[in-house]
Amino acid sequence: MAVAATDETLSTTPRIRGLALRTLVSYGFRPFFLAAGLWAAAAIGLWIAVLAWGLRLPTRFDPLTWHIHEMLFGFVLAAIAGFLLTAIPNWTGRRSVSGPLLGALVGLWALARIDSLACEWIPPWLAIVADIAFPLALAAVVAREIISARNRRNLPIIAPVIVLGAANLLVDLSIEGFGTLAGYGWRAALAAILILISVIGGRIVPSFTRNWLVKRKVAALPAAAGILDRGSLGALHAALMIWVFFPQARITGIALLAGAAIHLWRLLQWRGIATRSEPLLLILHVGYGWLVIGVAALGVATLDVSFPLDAAIHTLTVGAIGTMILAVMTRVTRGHTGHELSADAPTSVTYGLVMLAAVVRISAEFAVGRRETLLVISAALWIGAFALFALRYAPLFIRPRASS
Repeated sequence: MAVAATDETLSTTPRIRGLALRTLVSYGFRPFFLAAGLWAAAAIGLWIAVLAWGLRLPTRFDPLTWHIHEMLFGFVLAAIAGFLLTAIPNWTGRRSVSGPLLGALVGLWALARIDSLACEWIPPWLAIVADIAFPLALAAVVAREIISARNRRNLPIIAPVIVLGAANLLVDLSIEGFGTLAGYGWRAALAAILILISVIGGRIVPSFTRNWLVKRKVAALPAAAGILDRGSLGALHAALMIWVFFPQARITGIALLAGAAIHLWRLLQWRGIATRSEPLLLILHVGYGWLVIGVAALGVATLDVSFPLDAAIHTLTVGAIGTMILAVMTRVTRGHTGHELSADAPTSVTYGLVMLAAVVRISAEFAVGRRETLLVISAALWIGAFALFALRYAPLFIRPRASS
C-alpha cells in the first residue's frame, strides 16, 4: 500500500506542475508580476555587490548604465507588461493574451536579462537585437489588441510602450560608440513611465476610491475628470518631454514645477485621506504623491545646480515608480485571483519597506560621509520589499482561481 501511495504521488506531481505552468501563462499579470518582483530584488542585489564589493559582471555596460538599464527596461517594463496585458481585455472585450504567445513574451524578457548580464560574450549586433526584441514584441502585441478592437480611447497607451523600445535602443547604442545617446535614452524611458503613471493613475486611483467610498455611503467623492484634469496631464507631459531634450534649461525647471503644482491639485481632488483605513487603496494615493514630489524636485534640481539631481531622480524612481508598481501589482493580483481587496500584513509591510527605501535613498544624497552606507541600507529595504512581494504572491500566480 505504501508503494502504491508513492506511485500515485509521483504520477500526480507532473500533473500539478503542468497545471501550475498553465495557470502561470493564463493571464499577463501572473508571470510578469512575478518576474518584476524577483528581478527588482535580484538586480539591486547585483548592483550593490558591484558598487560595494567590486563584483564584475560580464557586460559591456558600465555599472551605472547597467543599473539604469535593468531598472527601467527589466523591472519596470515587466510590471508594465503585466498590467497592460491584464487591463487590455477589460478595455477591448478581447480574450487575454495567454498560452504560447504569453510564454514567448516572457521568454524574450528573460533573454534580454541574460543578454544584459553577459553581452560581453555576445556580438554587439546580436546583443542589441536580443535586448530590444521584448519591448518591440510587447508594443506589437499591445497595438494589435487595441487596434483590432478599434478601441480609440486607449490608442495613446501604445505610444509610451514604443518610446520605451526606442529608449532601450538608444541606451544600447550608447555603449557601441554613441555615448551621447544614453542620456536621451534613460530620460525618454523615465518620462514615458511617468506619463503612463499619470494617465493610468488618473483612471484607477479616483475610480477605485469612488467605488470604495460609495460602498461605505460616504457623500464626499472624488471629483469627476474634466477639462482641468486633462489640462493637468497635458502640462505634465509637455514638461517631461521638454526635460528629455533640454534637461538644463530654465524653462524646463519652471514647466516641471508648474506640472507638479497642478498635479498636487489633481491628487487632492481624489479624497485620499478618506482611504487611510485601507492600505491597499491608500498606497495608490501615496504613490501618486511621490510623483508630485519627484517632479517638483526635478524642477528644483533643474533650476538650482546645488540641489542633487540624483535625489530628484530617485524620488521619482524608488519613490513614485517603486511604490506605484507595488501598489498596482498587489491590487491587480488580489482582484484577479478572487482575494479580498484589502491589504494583509505582509502586503502592508512591503509598502512600508519600499517607502523607507525611498526616504533613505533620497537622504543619501544629502548625507556627507554616509552616502555609501545609506545606499546599502536603501538597497536592503528595496530588496526586502520586492522579495517579500514575490514570496507572498507567488502562490497566487500559479494557483488557479475561479475569477482568474
